[in-house]
Amino acid sequence: MHPKALLDVCSELVRLTLKFDHPTDAIVSKFFRDNRGLGPRERATLSGTVYTVLRKKLLFDHFAPSGSGPKERRLAILGFYGPGDFLRSALTDQEKNWLDQCEKINVADLMERHRHNLPEWLVQPLKDQLGDEFWQLADSLNQGAGLDLRVNALNAKRADVQKELAQAGIKAVPTPFSPWGLRIAGKPTLNKLDAFTRGAFEVQDEGSQLLVMLLDAKRGEMVVDFCAGAGGKTLAIGAGMRSTGRLYAFDTSAHRLDALKPRLARSGLSNVHPAAIAHERDDRIKRLSGKIDRVLVDAPCSGLGTLRRNPDLKWRQTLALVEQMAVTQTAILQSAARLLKPGGRLVYATCSMMIQENEAIAQAFTEANKEFTPRDAGEILSGLKVEGAAGLCSGGENGLRYLRLWPHRHQTDGFFAAVWEKS
Repeated sequence: MHPKALLDVCSELVRLTLKFDHPTDAIVSKFFRDNRGLGPRERATLSGTVYTVLRKKLLFDHFAPSGSGPKERRLAILGFYGPGDFLRSALTDQEKNWLDQCEKINVADLMERHRHNLPEWLVQPLKDQLGDEFWQLADSLNQGAGLDLRVNALNAKRADVQKELAQAGIKAVPTPFSPWGLRIAGKPTLNKLDAFTRGAFEVQDEGSQLLVMLLDAKRGEMVVDFCAGAGGKTLAIGAGMRSTGRLYAFDTSAHRLDALKPRLARSGLSNVHPAAIAHERDDRIKRLSGKIDRVLVDAPCSGLGTLRRNPDLKWRQTLALVEQMAVTQTAILQSAARLLKPGGRLVYATCSMMIQENEAIAQAFTEANKEFTPRDAGEILSGLKVEGAAGLCSGGENGLRYLRLWPHRHQTDGFFAAVWEKS
């Protein structure tokens, strides 16, 4: 496609994305379905541009007014622009001059908001938690994330899958913390590989794998993944149980659970029982009350820990929505806790960096439920021989630590987890 035509298409996709009426990945997928003539390289350029605009929106908003033409075209030019002359042939002389002026600006001299590219309501809570480290986090959130895989321990070994990927021209390195993880730079096509179709691996962030390790489900147990969604953690739990016992995958969305079915078929697991529930007080929950060994509550949350992958969330979420989410999280955790039998383990997790969704929920639950004793997440992970486990955990009550993962420290998404044992 000629650069002029590609830039026009890019401007249209930026315009649609900046309405913020749907998640960006859904908008981009629909756009590609509606424009089937776009080749793989054009699609990569278009999605790369859109995600760059979303990550650096405040900086680009600062540059845009000095240019000419529709704003979405100016933003697309800034997001599209990279080394080489490919784009320049599509620009007017006026646009070339404007781009030259933009290039001369030293971003380090600009106001904070143009450097961190985060909404103001999110900045102070993160600064309060991280102090001077805030800028390292802000920089990491403005970069894309790598791709993590979880090798299916039921039917494959990490070293073997790593070799198989290398033979397909894909370089994968072991993740530093999870014993099942492999990390890949870039976004290679994986779903055509034999290792994928036979269920030897799934795409799953290393942080998500560590949550499953905290649950530490054993062979033959009764286990519940309370908010299973598309089932990434469910599959990891089932593999850890060696496909024995019973693993219930509950979710209020039958549609989300439908996405688990093909993954479950590939995995070779026979102990997973997906079930859509109406709400957290569903009759199915009542019937299993007091019978379950381990429960994972991977709670619905703001998703702000995934901003490297989903930069639109920072512009679509608000503090009011985060606080509303905390009410739901409290109710779900309380209901899920009823499932546990004495001696059972409860794990509450989010992919958020906000205290309201994390420490505040965990502390309130401990206060309200004296029969649940908090456990030290670092101690559990150390016991499972996770290297550097202490560096993954912080905060907590009475010196006990929570799992607290940060993109800039751990190269994972931002995750939180608290653990209790029912006495």
